[in-house]
Formats: sequence, C-alpha cells, structure tokens
Amino acid sequence: MSLSLNGRTAMVTGGARGIGLELTRQLLARGCRVIVIGQNQTRLATLERDFPGAVVTRRADLSSPAEVDALVVDLVRDHPAIDILINNAGVQREMDLFALPPTQATAFARQEIATNLDAIVALTLGLLPVLARHERAAIVTITSGLAIAPKAAAPVYGATKAAARSFTRALRYQCSRAAPQVRVSEAIMSLVATDMTAGRGSGKITPAQAAAAVLAGLERGQAEIWVGKAKLLRLVNRLSPALAARLLR
Repeated sequence: MSLSLNGRTAMVTGGARGIGLELTRQLLARGCRVIVIGQNQTRLATLERDFPGAVVTRRADLSSPAEVDALVVDLVRDHPAIDILINNAGVQREMDLFALPPTQATAFARQEIATNLDAIVALTLGLLPVLARHERAAIVTITSGLAIAPKAAAPVYGATKAAARSFTRALRYQCSRAAPQVRVSEAIMSLVATDMTAGRGSGKITPAQAAAAVLAGLERGQAEIWVGKAKLLRLVNRLSPALAARLLR
C-alpha cells in the first residue's frame, strides 16, 4: 500500500549527519515536518536555522537508556503528530577481540548494543501508541547487509543489526493483526560513503542515494527495502548462504 509523505511528521534518529541528514533533507523536500534526534548540538542548531519551522531537534545520547527513556516521555507529550518513525542512528566499531583489553571491548560492545538495538526497541515501543492513533503511519528501521552475513571485523555491529531485523519482522507481524494502519519496513543498507565507513571498502553509494532508496521504498509500502548492492546480497544468500557469508567475512 503506497504512502504519501506530504504533510506528515517524521522523526529521524541520527538525522543531522550521513544518511540521516539526507533523509531529513529529502523528507523536507517532500513536504514533511521533521523531528531530528542527534548528539551534536552544533549540527542540530544548523538544521533548525536552515529550516525554520520545518525542523525540530532534540539532543540525546542513544547509547544511554536513561536519556532514551526521557526522550520518549518528551516526544509522547510534545509531539503527538509523529506518524513516521525512522530508526536510522547506529554506531559500528571494528574490533579485534584478541587485541583489545576485555574491559575496553566490553565497553565498545555495550555502546553498540545500546545504540543499535536497545534504543530502537525503546523508541519504537514508546512511540507505537502515538503512531497507532493515526489513520496511516510507518516505522522504518535501517539495518545492514551484515544482518544477513556478519563481517569478522565488526562482530557486535552485525549481531545488533541481525537482532534489529528480527525485531522488525516480529513487530510487522503484530502490527498486521493489531494495528494494520502502521506499516513496518526494514531498509537493508549496502556500503554507504559516510564517516562511519571512511577508509573501509569500495563501491560505496552516496548518502543521498541511500536516503532516496529508503524513501522510495517507504512511499511504495515495501516491507523490505534492499538498498544498493544489498539487492545482490539478497540473491546470493538465497542461492548460497555459505557464499554470502564468505563474501562478507
């Protein structure tokens, strides 16, 4: 079922940089009002200055459960018009688990789990009653090809994306029964040229291309939005999961 974005209120986590910034810009171009969640106050202030009245920002550290819980309370109280939630924020650390001190590896892992999974679950569940009150609403969670086949250098990132993929699918099943007006989509991302991927990999797509693919899939009502080379991974994984795993390892 297609979804028009004009006139809607979208919330984008990590919406002041990388893919999130392009999502913000392209949502605005489609006539959306956008609530941007981020950590860098300077970037957030720039967005509010550049798009007065169309962008509202909230600073929050999504790796902090306490800050996420407080954010949910504020959003439910102050922004009942939210009818699109885009879970975009994420962090990836490349970790040699045999080289890092265990305490440091654990700290890095906990930050990734909190940002890439716990915050997604908490924000989605906290805002679900708000979304369900609208005639049409949508939830989009950005995952990765590494949810399908992990990369050795990013063990926790791949695990969190796989968990987010599973959560999104289960949420879709429940919404189809209890709140069919809430569309639940997953955007499976390929390698994108952002700060997070600097110096790693080749053949990257731009953040603008990634955002355009996500929003086109949302408008078409796709349950799964395969972005860039993730489309090829989908095919390879169907034919040979072992080959897909070897390619990404």
